Amino acid sequence: MTLDQLNFSDAFARNNGIALTAEGVAQMTVTEHHLNGAGVCQGGAIFTLADLSQAGLTHGQALTTAANIHFIHSARLGDTLIATSTWLHDGTLPLVRTEVRTQEGRLIA
Repeated sequence: MTLDQLNFSDAFARNNGIALTAEGVAQMTVTEHHLNGAGVCQGGAIFTLADLSQAGLTHGQALTTAANIHFIHSARLGDTLIATSTWLHDGTLPLVRTEVRTQEGRLIA
């Protein structure tokens, strides 16, 4: 699938302001819609951003069979988050690493 096809077909990501901007790169600006009760970006929104980044890297040809995330810092209202996925192993069961950073490069997850 192309990035345009992935952006169009993923209604959940699209409805949450998440879009692929390049192969393996997804972006989202934190709005009030993304905030949790503590006033910071909900972890599920960050996880969804990372997941779409991985889909962009694999062109939608690999399904996630396991995933984990480590939250390093909170993301706040107005932050633009950029998830970048890279191959660690491209085989029958691919292994991908994804980092989520702010527009200033601060590691979020």
